[in-house]
Amino acid sequence: MSFQVFTDQFEQFIGTNFWTMIIAWINILIMYLILRKFLFKPVKKMIDARQKEVDDMYANAAEATKAADEMKADYEQKLAKATEESEQIVKDAVRRAQLREEEMIRDAEGQASRILARAEEQIELEKNQAINDIKNEVSGLAVDLASAIISRDVDAAEHEQFIDDFISRIGDEN
Repeated sequence: MSFQVFTDQFEQFIGTNFWTMIIAWINILIMYLILRKFLFKPVKKMIDARQKEVDDMYANAAEATKAADEMKADYEQKLAKATEESEQIVKDAVRRAQLREEEMIRDAEGQASRILARAEEQIELEKNQAINDIKNEVSGLAVDLASAIISRDVDAAEHEQFIDDFISRIGDEN
């Protein structure tokens, strides 16, 4: 069987020329190689570049998230430290205020006791002066009474009358 016979039978069975089909297959192969060279490689290169860009974006997003988490942790730590420091400052201020209050109370008590002591001293001095004034006045009156009694000779009724007048004069002076 010759090749010509085979091709004729093939054409009858398939309905196309054998050589046409071989040329079509060669054209497809050439087209595939051309497309692969000029279309598939650039497209694959572009897809790979785009995939790398997307991967880089995800990596950057992950790094940004990690950095944000670190900043958040740092912020929370600083916030906790600031809160602790503010609590310590408030405690110190309260303690200083209590100490100042106690000191002021001690000063006020000391001042009050000094004022009371001075008042008691003043009262004692005035009391002593009043007693001395009364003693002086009584002694002056006694001297006056004695000189009046000595200057005249009085009987008991006159003496009693004289003492009553003296007492009433003392009452009028006060």
